[in-house]
Amino acid sequence: LRTTKPIINPIITMKLAILTTLAASAAAFAPSKVAQTSTALNAFNSELGVQEPLGFWDPLGLLDNADQDRFDRLRYVEVKHGRVAMLAVAGHVTTSSGHFLAGNIDYSGTAFSTIKTGIAGLGDIPQSGLLQMIAFVGFLEIFVMKDVKGNGEFPGDFRNGIDFGWSGYSEEEKMEKRAIELNQGRAAQMGILGLMVHEQLGGDPYIINSLLGYPTV
Repeated sequence: LRTTKPIINPIITMKLAILTTLAASAAAFAPSKVAQTSTALNAFNSELGVQEPLGFWDPLGLLDNADQDRFDRLRYVEVKHGRVAMLAVAGHVTTSSGHFLAGNIDYSGTAFSTIKTGIAGLGDIPQSGLLQMIAFVGFLEIFVMKDVKGNGEFPGDFRNGIDFGWSGYSEEEKMEKRAIELNQGRAAQMGILGLMVHEQLGGDPYIINSLLGYPTV
């Protein structure tokens, strides 16, 4: 790997990430508008994720006059972004607590432990390393993290013939586990968004720690 540093504007990166997160989660992470017709409410009120206290919430009207295919597409996007956000939060917390991969990220001796956490870390990764990361994510997106065989039971079902013990659960247990993943993904999207915003505003993404007298930076 080369050690050339990329020219990256962290503010632009943060804004793009924020817009992507909000757009992806708005449809299902959301009671319906008072003036909204009852068509979407009646059609999707029994879908997974319609839970108290919000119930069916679509403030942007993305599901107005939508069919089941449209809903499934938005749910697929929400689940995928939730999974990415959960990984992002886990990685953020792990590195912030001082746990890093051993060794170096390149041949010039740039240790993983010297790379900052969060958006600030983008400037510490060699450009060739960033390109490899983007290429790997693209490979997963195109060939792996999708319903390759076309026999998924629900949006986000990427088992592709590998059962992972899923068939051993009852229908009630399956719905419960899917609801847990959906809710945790929603929380993680808001969580990583908050970490990015606080990092840019005050330099310390863990604002609660700072308020309690235990700053992380």
